Amino acid sequence: MKRFFVLLLVLLAAVAMPGFTQESTLIDFSELLADWPPDNPRDSEATLLDYSHIAGASVSADDRALMKTSLAINNWDVELNSSARTVLRQGNTQVRQAVVREGASQFEGEGVMGIRVSFPTEPFNAWALIRPPFEIPAYADIDEIQPDGTMEVPQEEQGRGRKYDNKGVVKNVGTLRTVSVNVYGLNYPHALSLILQDENNRTQEIFMGYLNFDGWRELTWENPNYVTEVRHRELRQFPLYPQLAPMRKLVGMRVYRDGAQIGGDFVSYIKDINITYDLATLEVQRDIDDEAVWGLLQERETARREAELRRLGNIQVLRFLEEQRMYPGPDANDN
Repeated sequence: MKRFFVLLLVLLAAVAMPGFTQESTLIDFSELLADWPPDNPRDSEATLLDYSHIAGASVSADDRALMKTSLAINNWDVELNSSARTVLRQGNTQVRQAVVREGASQFEGEGVMGIRVSFPTEPFNAWALIRPPFEIPAYADIDEIQPDGTMEVPQEEQGRGRKYDNKGVVKNVGTLRTVSVNVYGLNYPHALSLILQDENNRTQEIFMGYLNFDGWRELTWENPNYVTEVRHRELRQFPLYPQLAPMRKLVGMRVYRDGAQIGGDFVSYIKDINITYDLATLEVQRDIDDEAVWGLLQERETARREAELRRLGNIQVLRFLEEQRMYPGPDANDN
């Protein structure tokens, strides 16, 4: 028993050592360019979400086939705070996919997210929240589009929950050490922050810095509470099974405009977001495969994944039906 506790403390200390710090891409917008359907790309196939099974029985089969969305850049939303939100300003506030020119010093030929915000010109504070079109599911399985348009999870991917890994989600994250974002500035005095969420649905807004520079720059936040010396860390014992692996999920990005600074149109571009962190758990060879015996992690992750999809699907169905009711425009029937 004594040897077990000594081994456990050694493992915890090893996780805390700087050599075990991991670096992962939380999200890279160059991987979210529209590539589906092939004849008229408007979605990202790798992040496609089918929410047709949430719709009611009165929805036709043709409409169900269209009930798909994704994390493609053009699908992201930008929301102004209530005092800054007018119909005109909200209509002019949007995101678009852009491509860095050939010959550029950084990110040549890669896709980025372009952001335009129509801030008030009056002297009061305002902000704009850039967020994905749906809450990114942490435990969704990788699926494939079938010839009939349905989505099916391959046998080898069932229950693995890897679809959005490094596309807004990073798993097995312990203590954050740094968060960085590659952003293109155009000398605006506005500020940028990132909003992250953990496995317990707790959100953290991280101030990244000001955008008053020209060109690409990596803005980095360093955790002021990160302890690099192992002997100064508090070593604690945690139950090993069945605990869901800690993770971080991107909730959104927020741009702040101070009322004393310039208002009106603001433009910027974001390439990617990266994090460095301690591992939450080490992969070790255990004498008994606990999950094979009890299946508790699979059971919990399945329940959470289905709850996420129901919540996302309800919102997307309402949006789809509202779009169908909208006036199509004077040229809609012209052939």
